[in-house]
Amino acid sequence: MDIRSNTMQALIGKPASEFTLADITSFIKENGIGMVNFMYPAADGRLKTLNFVITNEAYLNSILTLGERVDGSSLFPFIEAGSSDLYVIPRLRTAFVDPFAELPTVSFLCSFFNKDGERLESSPEYTLVKAKKAFTEATGMTYEAMGELEYYVSAPANEQTAMFPAVDQKGYHESAPFAKFNSFRTQCMYYVALVGGQIKYGHSEVGNFTLDGHIYEQNEIEFLPTDVEAAADQLMLAKWVIRNLAYEYGLDVSFAPKITEGKAGSGLHIHMRIMKDGKNMMLDENGKLSDIARRAIAGMMKLAPSITAFGNANPTSYFRLVPHQEAPTNICWGDRNRSVLVRVPLGWTSKRDMFAQANPNEKETLRDSSGKQTVEIRSADCSADIYQLLASLCVACRYGLELPDGLEIAEKTYVDVNIHKEENKARVATLAQLPDSCMASADKLAEQRDIYEAKGVFNKAMIDSIIATLRSYNDGNIREEIKQDPELMAKMVRRYYYCG
Repeated sequence: MDIRSNTMQALIGKPASEFTLADITSFIKENGIGMVNFMYPAADGRLKTLNFVITNEAYLNSILTLGERVDGSSLFPFIEAGSSDLYVIPRLRTAFVDPFAELPTVSFLCSFFNKDGERLESSPEYTLVKAKKAFTEATGMTYEAMGELEYYVSAPANEQTAMFPAVDQKGYHESAPFAKFNSFRTQCMYYVALVGGQIKYGHSEVGNFTLDGHIYEQNEIEFLPTDVEAAADQLMLAKWVIRNLAYEYGLDVSFAPKITEGKAGSGLHIHMRIMKDGKNMMLDENGKLSDIARRAIAGMMKLAPSITAFGNANPTSYFRLVPHQEAPTNICWGDRNRSVLVRVPLGWTSKRDMFAQANPNEKETLRDSSGKQTVEIRSADCSADIYQLLASLCVACRYGLELPDGLEIAEKTYVDVNIHKEENKARVATLAQLPDSCMASADKLAEQRDIYEAKGVFNKAMIDSIIATLRSYNDGNIREEIKQDPELMAKMVRRYYYCG
């Protein structure tokens, strides 16, 4: 059996959350694993890799339990070269057999520790750990999340790709042969599952176009809701898998928020739910959106102006946040409404057995679908540091649950109309707007930073660094500058094409 054809959970025979040192050591010995990789995210949002050749069991035990040194100043801008040594320690629950390695290899995602053997306070990964802990301590509930990972696949146009042309900007859920990269996406999904990703589904997305002799097709892979730390890890690994597989296929992939004007941008929509004792708290006893959900939404409404500082981290992010592109510009929420910032998607709350209606041979059954209800924030994209983004949303939802007027805020920001239609112009005028640049997001984060730093969640140095980085883009007038210089957008797209 090829050990790369199954997940570590299946191969070891227990959930990843229960992996022990003995489990990993035995697996490596019994399966002839000769290499171990440590992987960890840096400030650029990409996974970095450290390779080890396993020569004996003592050395394996040493690297797994003691980790290794890395240069923190080369990974994060807020760490100075004079005191930059950090430790990386593998998290056993993240172990996976590398599907791309020529030699049998087990890889791990790692956590950062400082010189005193303490978790690095300014590490994005540990920031999410702190946000999750603060949420549970304050509310007695747990915060779960999952992402919708959108990206473009591109290749040179040729005679074959010219056959069965897709309709411009009508690629949503398109099938082959009109969609050219469906088989690539399904292979990506299979590999993501091998490394531990819990996938809900995949499909082609709206965007498709031809530009400069290349065809571009937008795709999406959506995950299942899970523990927020695991959700972040899965998204990081998914991007790594998609890029590696694209490289093997000779394809190009971009997670950039915007590739060209007038075509669909790629977002990183985040769905979330709040759980207690295995029960989804997003619904009340009548199957309606609960007060808990509404208060959590209120927190996102209040912090939306600064959430963009984490979720929209380069100037091209704000080319996507424009009207009529299924991307939000106004701070509001609604049911099943793709023109809002926070959407409450269909949640299987009708209490009717649709399966039995579609399949008359089946007996009608009352099915519990309460676990499916989530709420979705639609502003972020893959320029985000995923750990920081999910931490900011965790903070925002906790903040909303603590607001005494949370339900009133939710009521005032609710809309039940398409806010991009002319007849709803008056309603739009009452809504606050999302920031329109990195500099504007930095200013909003500076105003609201105390909320993120409360309870020790976000480190002050990290917030300082984010604000400084966003302001360094000097993009406050970027939309006016593009009007004066139409080539500027294309230049910026090329610069940030491989962001995240």
